[in-house]
Amino acid sequence: MSFSGFTAPWWFLLLIAVFAVAALYVVIQRVMRKRMLRFANLSMLEKVAPKKQGWWRHAPAAVLLVAFILLTVALAGPTAEQKVPRNRATVMLVIDTSLSMKATDVQPSRLEAAQVAAKSFADGLTPGINLGLISFAGSATVLVAPTTDRGAVTQSIDGLKLAQATATGDAIVAALAAIDSFGKVVGGADGPPPARIVLMTDGKETVGTRRAFDAAEDAKKAGIPISTISFGTEDGVVEIEGRRQEVPVDDDSMKEIAKLSGGEFFKAASAEELRRVYDTLGEQIGYEKKQSDASRPWVVLGTLAGLLAVAGALLLGQRLP
Repeated sequence: MSFSGFTAPWWFLLLIAVFAVAALYVVIQRVMRKRMLRFANLSMLEKVAPKKQGWWRHAPAAVLLVAFILLTVALAGPTAEQKVPRNRATVMLVIDTSLSMKATDVQPSRLEAAQVAAKSFADGLTPGINLGLISFAGSATVLVAPTTDRGAVTQSIDGLKLAQATATGDAIVAALAAIDSFGKVVGGADGPPPARIVLMTDGKETVGTRRAFDAAEDAKKAGIPISTISFGTEDGVVEIEGRRQEVPVDDDSMKEIAKLSGGEFFKAASAEELRRVYDTLGEQIGYEKKQSDASRPWVVLGTLAGLLAVAGALLLGQRLP
């Protein structure tokens, strides 16, 4: 048995006393049996000896022993891993709105599918988390600063508009700045709240004052991982100014951004896959696992076992064990 899951494992020393009591019970039973066998008159022995109950007469003592063991485990402070909602975390949702997002390789279009999934993500995120929204094409725009108001975020997601170019690095820089500004306001004695950037894009960086890989390294230094979602397929095609243009998804760049920032990369080639990615992120971001007290079930079981032992002793032998 590993004692890493107990806050006070030294209470297990009490089991020595419990087993000593069990051994004493066995010794007493044997002594009593020997004393009874000293009667020479067997007919007299049958009259004075209690009516045989077989092993049942020992059941109350055995159950009481189990109760002592259960209560000892409770005293040792067992713990269990439990999901606890995060209430201070900050998440910046950064969505690509470049013209490649109107490709219909993901129905009805990359952007429309992204809007539906992003709104689902916002609505399902733990209420205490501060969520912000940034859209980017040739430049990055902070549409919603970090807030617990999901209505403002979903309304802004509905209003996303397409534009030319893809400034991924500038979008990451804008997200870092928004997180930093918000952290200075709500930081307090515990420091800035934990934060993460969720970046969803389909294409390579084409413009910007800061390269995406450099911005990802900045995020790493700030302790803010970037979860990248590469959205779309290799067969994406759009029509720009009457010209047909291929817009294959750029997985490699998203993998590198995630790696440099200490985050995770996700691939979504369909609306359903994107929804599953957002569900996974919501679960990861919205909760954290902590060790919590798990002694209550042991106390309940130990108490019930003790009561059962007393009841059994009174019913079988009209005395306590």
